[in-house]
Amino acid sequence: MGCLGNIIWFIFGGFIGGLTWVIAGILWCITIVGIPIGLQCFKLAGLSFWPFGKKVVYSTSNVSFIVNIIWLIVSGLPLAIAHCASGIILCVTIIGFPFGLQSFKLAKLALMPFGAQVVPTNSVYME
Repeated sequence: MGCLGNIIWFIFGGFIGGLTWVIAGILWCITIVGIPIGLQCFKLAGLSFWPFGKKVVYSTSNVSFIVNIIWLIVSGLPLAIAHCASGIILCVTIIGFPFGLQSFKLAKLALMPFGAQVVPTNSVYME
């Protein structure tokens, strides 16, 4: 389902979702201090454009926790709400259910994106 799912996803909402991450990245990159956060937004825009065949692996560190709190207050909540709303709408039908699950994956990522790595689904991740 990876390639076909990604194409359908991109046409019917993935473009808009990825575009929101790109806009957030541009806004963060306007400030010198926000450039690392903006670069992370650009990485996650790629996942938002093409989410099938990828999974998110979370690691814990104190620095990423602090940056995640700042992110959540400034940008994370609107992105998470948008992804949750699209996930609920997509899960109404049987055909849209896999797309809704991808949207919920992106909503979780929108809440706490720092300390997360995007890896292929078939890979074995070791820290």
